[in-house]
Amino acid sequence: MKNVLIISSSLRPRSNSDALAEAFARGAAEAGNQVETVSLRGKEIHFCKGCLACQKTQKCVIADDAPAIVQKMYEADVLVFATPIYYYELSGQLKTLLDRANPLFTSDYHFRDVYLLTSAADDEERTPARAVSGLEGWIECFENSRLAGSVFAGGVNEPGEIEGHAALASAYEMGKNV
Repeated sequence: MKNVLIISSSLRPRSNSDALAEAFARGAAEAGNQVETVSLRGKEIHFCKGCLACQKTQKCVIADDAPAIVQKMYEADVLVFATPIYYYELSGQLKTLLDRANPLFTSDYHFRDVYLLTSAADDEERTPARAVSGLEGWIECFENSRLAGSVFAGGVNEPGEIEGHAALASAYEMGKNV
């Protein structure tokens, strides 16, 4: 059994990336894993100040919702990030959280496998490339971890539009195989 943490970064209710996260969670739970999903919707997450105090203390000096989420990231065996693609990149709120996860850099973090679930109105094959690359840059700083897989749902824009999309089945199967 693995401890799977899914972080959904869409700020829209019933979002398409939330649906991908739910499909992944269902698959991972059915496979016997412990699964928790954290939504960034309604969370207060400020920008990193670059003070680097966290490199010595493994704690962030900013008092908002990020430190509690980062603690969950530290404890997870598997990290899953679900995000809408904004201008061919990760959502700003996810990137801000990744920056705030800086206390993990000098810690003995547990996660090894990292997954990315993305959705976008554009359905070109190249659409998720920069988002994947952006997450790979973050993962590269954690030498014991790797991008274990990604799923892209293109051609979905309005909330719930993903219903019946093949990417939901892919996310579910990926979750089952964590």
